[in-house]
Amino acid sequence: MKQKSIILFLCLMVALGGRAQTSTKEVTLKTTAGDIRIALYDETPLHRDNFLKLARMHVYDSLLFHRVIKDFVIQAGDLNSKHAKPGQRLGTGELDYTIEPEFRLPNIRHRRGAVGMAREDDKVNPEMRSGACQFYIVTRQEGTPHLEGKYTVFGEVKEGMEVADSIQSSATDKYDRPLEDIRILSVVVPEEPKVEPKQSTKPSRPAKKRPRIK
Repeated sequence: MKQKSIILFLCLMVALGGRAQTSTKEVTLKTTAGDIRIALYDETPLHRDNFLKLARMHVYDSLLFHRVIKDFVIQAGDLNSKHAKPGQRLGTGELDYTIEPEFRLPNIRHRRGAVGMAREDDKVNPEMRSGACQFYIVTRQEGTPHLEGKYTVFGEVKEGMEVADSIQSSATDKYDRPLEDIRILSVVVPEEPKVEPKQSTKPSRPAKKRPRIK
């Protein structure tokens, strides 16, 4: 009986593509190349909440996909890219804080479609803390396993991977910036359902009189 249970578990894992189930919140990147729907993992709450906060503040609106490397990643979120001139080198625009890494191996990995947070190099960032706003999407078919345990994955593309593929196919300059600008128009965050407060069944107490100084 025990052997049958093990076989059933293995079959289930194969059906799920070896991926553990994760709970998520979804957002949609509206870009000039099309829409990309992304699920943000509840297992990486610091990165999830930070991304949602910036999206609600419209920080990502009009920013470019400033770094595009075919069969690797597409990257966006440089704050300097909003009004960048053609040919301007990008990649240094960030907010003034970092985020503690949230590595969740082996459940959450750098698979194709993974969404991760960019960061500074190990030499100046040995704790591997994530930057606040620049993020990337993995486009390589076999994923990027060499990034495991080095960069935090906090979401995955659920719909619109063909849009990411079209972006990664763009012609780029020597700095990997697309020759034709590709922008994030907005990040759509679904509104949280409002929970109506429960009405108390207890009788209300008469209001106390405010003490007066005579």
